[in-house]
Amino acid sequence: MSPEFGTCYICPTPIGNLKDITLRVLEALESVDLIACEDTRRTIKLLNAYHLKKPLMVFNEHTKNEAQKRILAHLEAGQSVAVVSDAGMPGIADTGHELIVACIERSIKLEVLPGATALINGLVSSGLPCQQFLFINYLPRKQGKLLQLLEKIQADGFTICAYEAPHRLVHTLALMKERYPDMEVCVCREMTKLHEENIRGNIETVYNYFVQRKVMGEITLIMRMKVEGDIADE
Repeated sequence: MSPEFGTCYICPTPIGNLKDITLRVLEALESVDLIACEDTRRTIKLLNAYHLKKPLMVFNEHTKNEAQKRILAHLEAGQSVAVVSDAGMPGIADTGHELIVACIERSIKLEVLPGATALINGLVSSGLPCQQFLFINYLPRKQGKLLQLLEKIQADGFTICAYEAPHRLVHTLALMKERYPDMEVCVCREMTKLHEENIRGNIETVYNYFVQRKVMGEITLIMRMKVEGDIADE
């Protein structure tokens, strides 16, 4: 590792409540020369809450190619950079993975700090088995691909974790209800925020709850198809 290189800090940020940030992340944000963020408006709100002022660079799906070149140039010049997403861990469902790979390939020091992520919060709060789970990011939008995916993994007994857009949630639940009526589901909405809710139960119960409402906010969907050998079947 070149001693002249700076450090790239991957910094998870609160998924809702601004208090859900670690001391190590705050220390990193305070120490770096530059913060690469998805949306400066969101990041400034976080920095203001902790009285931090740092130069910001937009680093998202629209700017990632040019922004990554600039970030690497800063790191190779000996400056340290913090990478943050709007919420949660960078690199899971947003920009960051390619930069992480580039840092590894260039032997640039990389520090991935622990912190909030909707994936783990949703999984644990669902009450469904956590020992074996699959994370599949956002569910396929096309009905055929979604059903193909569920068919492929439904017999393995894994708990499935996914993010879903609020305007597609009811449609997705309706599709799964028709195909897998024994599915157990937890819809985690607006986690750690004022109006957080976790709606748990069989797929029909959860569908009936949301079909009567206008769904808004961030959605994490946890689900598991009942398989032979489950305790409830014994």
